[in-house]
Amino acid sequence: MCLFLIFILSTLEICQSLAPRNVYTNHWAVRIAGGQEEADKLAAKYGYNNYGQQIGSLEDHYHFHHSRVVRRAAFSTRGAHSFIQMDPKVDWVQQQLVKQRVKRFIKSDTRSPDPNFVHFNDPKWSNMWYIHCTDKNNRCRSEMNILAAWQRGYTGKNVVVTILDDGIEKNHPDLAQNYDQLASYDVNGNDHDPTPRYDSSN
Repeated sequence: MCLFLIFILSTLEICQSLAPRNVYTNHWAVRIAGGQEEADKLAAKYGYNNYGQQIGSLEDHYHFHHSRVVRRAAFSTRGAHSFIQMDPKVDWVQQQLVKQRVKRFIKSDTRSPDPNFVHFNDPKWSNMWYIHCTDKNNRCRSEMNILAAWQRGYTGKNVVVTILDDGIEKNHPDLAQNYDQLASYDVNGNDHDPTPRYDSSN
């Protein structure tokens, strides 16, 4: 019986160690009624920086940051700053977690698109190996299914594409004509200018 209990406990310990763990950041989402001024007061009271705006379109939700809390931690942090959750003026507070992003794949059509169906006058068309993945002469694997989309008539007209990246050169000649400032946002800088920073902090 004793050996069985030891086996069960060790198995549980191994399972817990293999389970994905939360990673907590030094950022919080906070709901405070009373507007920007009230949010600023509460942020200062508990040692936070209020990033000075609502979170997206969520009314009365603010993005707080605490510089004295570890940027990444396995456990939700405790300290004087955590008393904010007991403040009667705070409706809700949540320490933010690191989210792991995983590339999603599109199931490709099993039928090979006819490469002769789409014609372009681009002189570099034949060099775009990442599009010609159905061509047996090219060794690549693409999950984008570009030719099949074009064959169905999808051209991108009236479509706004959002790209999650660490910086977009919006003034680049290839992008300048189609760049949409209203659809762009710099999450790191909390503004609508996603121009990359060319320094050691980026």
